[in-house]
Amino acid sequence: VQLQASGGGLVQPGDSLRLSCAASGSTLGINGMGWYRQVLGKQREMVARISRGGSSNYGDSVKGRFTISRDNAKNTVTLQMNGLKPEDTAVYYCCAFWGSTTYWGQGTQVTVSS
Repeated sequence: VQLQASGGGLVQPGDSLRLSCAASGSTLGINGMGWYRQVLGKQREMVARISRGGSSNYGDSVKGRFTISRDNAKNTVTLQMNGLKPEDTAVYYCCAFWGSTTYWGQGTQVTVSS
């Protein structure tokens, strides 16, 4: 499974940004998909995850601001980020859960700064 993420960038506090991730390869075995983020020197943290059936869960710091969605037919997962804060600045990674294996995309930088 290969994952290609896009949509990062530099935005101001309060702005919105949408991240997209497309999976290719052996996609039939993908169950959950999700987004994690990491700041240099810190552990990678879960942002949002969504099951194949559409059930989702979010990290406490993004609840009410971020929305995850997926299109199973297109093998894509999207993260809509609203009300961005400087503390949302990080490298965002999409991932796909395939059995007991987690596949990771290459990461996309999101910077929130005035």
